[in-house]
Amino acid sequence: MKLHEMTWREVDQLSRATPVVFPVAALEQHGHHMPLFTDSLLLGEVVRRVEQQPVASNVLFAPLQWLGNSHHHLDMPGTVSASPRVYLDLLRDQAECLLHHGFQRILFLNGHGGNAVPAQQALFELRQKYRQRNDLLLCSLTYWDAACPDLGAGGLQQPEMGHAGEWETSMMLALRPDLVQGEVASLPNIPFGQGAAPGYRGWTMPDRSLPGHIGVASAASREKGDLLFATFAKGVTTYLERLVAWSGKAWDL
Repeated sequence: MKLHEMTWREVDQLSRATPVVFPVAALEQHGHHMPLFTDSLLLGEVVRRVEQQPVASNVLFAPLQWLGNSHHHLDMPGTVSASPRVYLDLLRDQAECLLHHGFQRILFLNGHGGNAVPAQQALFELRQKYRQRNDLLLCSLTYWDAACPDLGAGGLQQPEMGHAGEWETSMMLALRPDLVQGEVASLPNIPFGQGAAPGYRGWTMPDRSLPGHIGVASAASREKGDLLFATFAKGVTTYLERLVAWSGKAWDL
């Protein structure tokens, strides 16, 4: 079910146990070879595939939000970002609107790494505000964490997502190859690096990559993109099935 295609009376007739999904992505640089709208396009395709599954009839999907927390990409022109606190408040207010309408199960379905912490903090703050309620299920899921692709069967070289690397470039080649510029095979390999592991280090993209991508983009292919889309859509579908089936009481889904 699509929230933006319904009337308020139709929404009012829904069970308040219906999970509400807010897809959140970004408009930010993706290297020399990928469009600024990459995160939103890829998440939009994952959602489109999930909406074709039976579970979608029991889930309410809000429109995809393209504005994300992307300040670490601002060195590359074209990036549009909300500052972390503004973005956090935006997410919190969106979720609280549906809580105000009586809905009990909220999911931020994320398609950009920089959104993960603000989304989790927004849900944490909401849970503290409504701490007397025991009927709330407030969750956040980044779509590529929903399932692990078979690296061996797919021939994938990267063990994780990266940025405009093998995974995202492959998905874009499967979805919109007309938006991938230049000869992908000639792109340099930008290693993930160790950073300050096992700790965290604040960073901007030029700290890690001057062209703006991270990973083995040269290894991308349409076939790998098809595998990744299928894997992630299945993972998100399974997660939504867990939200629908939640008992309303247990800590575990």
